[in-house]
Amino acid sequence: MIRPIGRLAALALIASLFPLLAGNTSAHERRAGGSHTGLEIPAISHGEMAVIADYRGEIIALASRAVDTNEPFRRVLNYAEIQYSYCVWGRMPGSVTDEESPFNECAHAYLAATKAVLMAMREMPREATAAGEIISAIDIDMARRGLALITCQFSGEAFNTAQVVKPNWSRVPLHPASMASLTGLAALFGLAGLVFRRVLRPKAQSSE
Repeated sequence: MIRPIGRLAALALIASLFPLLAGNTSAHERRAGGSHTGLEIPAISHGEMAVIADYRGEIIALASRAVDTNEPFRRVLNYAEIQYSYCVWGRMPGSVTDEESPFNECAHAYLAATKAVLMAMREMPREATAAGEIISAIDIDMARRGLALITCQFSGEAFNTAQVVKPNWSRVPLHPASMASLTGLAALFGLAGLVFRRVLRPKAQSSE
């Protein structure tokens, strides 16, 4: 499991590198002639995303404890976790709710995979009850919040475990929330590094 400090360090690295990535990285890695050897993952609507994101931790925890698994299930679960890390662990503001976010498509990918994992557990003898309870809770939340019919540009997009979807780095400077989050984090880590060096410098001088 990636520790919080590791996640923060990764975010800082991303913040410092995204201007370079923006110049040569497109919205995602998939191409018309790309690999289709993976498992297909059904599309997820924008409305479903908003609720499933709230239950993601519970779903993944249940899936990680599942006993009666098979290779397709494990591959989709692995894809869900890989996509989650590529999408900066869901930490970017608006990545789930904002269609204009450069992280929205990759959020669709990891949440579509999360939903697929949940639906698969509904058919597993030992996990069926717990999975059914989560599904019922999601249905109630969606109805209460009126999200069932909300769609966006990525709502009809299916995914494939062989095709990792990355953030659209070139659009980060055009999305104020993402830009502010990354540049602010980079500044914070730059300040922390400066303080760290000043703390170490007297110790190094005294040891001489």
